[in-house]
Amino acid sequence: MSIGKSNSPEDERPSTDDRSEDRIIEPPVEGPSIGTALKTARIAAGLTVDEVSSTTRVRIPIVHAIETDDFTRCGGDVYARGHIRTLARAVHIDPEPLVDAYDAAHGGRPAPTPAAPMFEAERIRPERQRPNWTAAMVAAIVAVIGFVGFTAFGGGDAKDKRPVAEGSAPQAAPTQSAGKPAAQPPQAPQTPKAPTPEPSDSAIAAAPKDLVTVVLTANEGESWVSAKDHSGRLLFDGTLTPGQSKTFTDKESIDLVLGDAGVVKLFVNGKEIKDDFQPGQVERLTYTKDDPRQGPAQAG
Repeated sequence: MSIGKSNSPEDERPSTDDRSEDRIIEPPVEGPSIGTALKTARIAAGLTVDEVSSTTRVRIPIVHAIETDDFTRCGGDVYARGHIRTLARAVHIDPEPLVDAYDAAHGGRPAPTPAAPMFEAERIRPERQRPNWTAAMVAAIVAVIGFVGFTAFGGGDAKDKRPVAEGSAPQAAPTQSAGKPAAQPPQAPQTPKAPTPEPSDSAIAAAPKDLVTVVLTANEGESWVSAKDHSGRLLFDGTLTPGQSKTFTDKESIDLVLGDAGVVKLFVNGKEIKDDFQPGQVERLTYTKDDPRQGPAQAG
């Protein structure tokens, strides 16, 4: 008779639970979040939250929220991207990887909405109403030449007239015989010179008074821009590259968000807005058909 339990082959096999414990998978290590990256860069640059807020004009509570990856206080994806770009530039890091990470976490960036054709038509229409000064000047010159030719060939004596072949160039008046004073043809009246029109900086300089017209041009770099009409309809959401322009019109108001207002040249109702915007500065602006209320239009 054996005492105790015999060791069977089944007893020597490792249990299923033991095998599962040996196969624990470590979670992948991810990089720092958007807020952590901004906060780390701010500290490395020796800046406080108050200093960053003063430089970027992003309110202190929003800066704190973004550094903790809370974007609910930004007011939407469009504003969140603009704040991320502004804060990244203020702490001297590249904003694009952070914006890409935000888009990946929030469903991607919406496709830019092109401006409606009706707005471009409003911009072009004032150009067509300009007077054609070139045609007017040509007509005046032709009239003067015709009058001088008629006087030169029709004012002398009949015996001094010479036949002129049709289509030939006008000939000079014949010399009078000695002893007879030469007949002086009457002077042609001086036609007043047509005034040369002042060139405008853009087609929007003659904007209709019953609409608000806004022209944006990226001069010194690229800038993200969002534009809405008075009803909140999105007219444009995208990036202006250097040298690129956009025109928006509405019967009441245009709401703008400029991601980098320092590089944007702004015309409202034919007048340039000369605000001292700083590079990397986010601006939220609203203009009506009565703006701007002071200062003449200045050429850019």
